[in-house]
Amino acid sequence: MKNGMIECSVCHSKIVSPTTRAVSRAYDQHRNKISSKYRALNVLLVVGDCVLVGLQPILVFMSKVDGGFKFSPISVNFLTELAKVFFAIVMLLFQARHQKVGEKPLLSVSTFVQAARNNVLLAVPALLYAVNNYLKFIMQLYFNPATVKMLSNLKVLVIAVLLKMVMKRKFSIIQWEALALLLIGISVNQLRSLPEGSTAMGLPVATGAYVYTLIFVTVPSMASVFNEYALKSQFETSIYLQNLFLYGYGALFNFLGILVTVIIKGPSSFDILQGHSKATMLLIFNNAAQGILSSFFFKYADTILKKYSSTVATIFTGIASAALFGHTLTINFMLGISIVFISMHQFFSPLAKVKDEPQNGNLEVMEVHDNHRSKDSSFINMASHRIGQDERKPLLPT
Repeated sequence: MKNGMIECSVCHSKIVSPTTRAVSRAYDQHRNKISSKYRALNVLLVVGDCVLVGLQPILVFMSKVDGGFKFSPISVNFLTELAKVFFAIVMLLFQARHQKVGEKPLLSVSTFVQAARNNVLLAVPALLYAVNNYLKFIMQLYFNPATVKMLSNLKVLVIAVLLKMVMKRKFSIIQWEALALLLIGISVNQLRSLPEGSTAMGLPVATGAYVYTLIFVTVPSMASVFNEYALKSQFETSIYLQNLFLYGYGALFNFLGILVTVIIKGPSSFDILQGHSKATMLLIFNNAAQGILSSFFFKYADTILKKYSSTVATIFTGIASAALFGHTLTINFMLGISIVFISMHQFFSPLAKVKDEPQNGNLEVMEVHDNHRSKDSSFINMASHRIGQDERKPLLPT
């Protein structure tokens, strides 16, 4: 974008850049009219996310020895980022080999340098994710796996507020009520969940738990919103190239964390494989797959769907932790889960959708009633400039 103008990716004509509010409105309307192919993709993303997110706290719990970790959590995060970098490189090479004639080469130096400059914002969520991944291990010292999963659902409300502030996303009153129901469901599950009189890390459990919960909810919420904005704002860039930058930054930040640990604990802590077991290797694989899947959520779906899909994993986590570790499924947990699912149904109900307002911006979304197109076909009219159905993408200024 230069001098308030953007260039069309189809015909390369220059048009006036739309306002942030108009972009948000267009994206919301576009999301409501997506084709069945993208709905199927969303279903696959949700199912995969449920399995991976549900397994994550269980694998962390299995990795504990005598209530603690024999390995450095930062080393797990560093190895996870390396695994994701390797995956991004492999997929980038695969995509480069199957490029169409006339497309700009993905592996050229100029393409890489330009993409690196355009996607420098990915360093922000990478840093926040590095902090959050460490917090996941700390939370296991206070709560059982099912409770950790329920607490993570608090992120949905924080994310909604950040989306409204940063990306000007609009939510209806019904959707805000659904988010309030979600908090009620989490609160019901948390009643009498902490053992009385127990301590951890020299702090009373109540104090330490609340402090870490606040950070555990805020940091990844900011990371998710910045990640979605960064990925969609450079939509033309290959997602594997963007992942390479994101995971590269993540590996760098986690390596710096390892160096800080070496300074504090001595050179012996530099052995990143020390204390690892089969459970930790599975944890690394699970975390890598979860991170890769999340990037597709943020680029092709949205953060709210990602976080709501994670709530579905709560049932799986609770049942699995009860079967494997003997944790009790209380009536509070069952009631909390019920309220959470009522919240999900209410949030995504057609009645909860935001009603369209008269458009005064430079960006307008219109429907095409054409006998040669399907019922779902639509196009984006950007100052009377039309883009066909195949080129529809989540809309953000580039």
